[in-house]
Amino acid sequence: MANAIHHTTALTMLHSGDPVDLSFWKRNGEIVHLHNCIALPNKAAARYSGTQNFKVLASGQIRKIRLVCIFRINGLEVFL
Repeated sequence: MANAIHHTTALTMLHSGDPVDLSFWKRNGEIVHLHNCIALPNKAAARYSGTQNFKVLASGQIRKIRLVCIFRINGLEVFL
């Protein structure tokens, strides 16, 4: 499992402030790939909801993503 990281390590990478590439599943099972995006700061109430807002730097688009649906960050598989 040299190309895999634990979910808590993935969260540390997301909250570091560095741009990342990530892949996640949507509610309908569709896979979405976001390139060069950053995690936006969470308010205290949103921290416990299990979601995170991400901003795609190229387009300025903001997406709310369930953290458990993220399965790849920077080419590394994420496991629970």
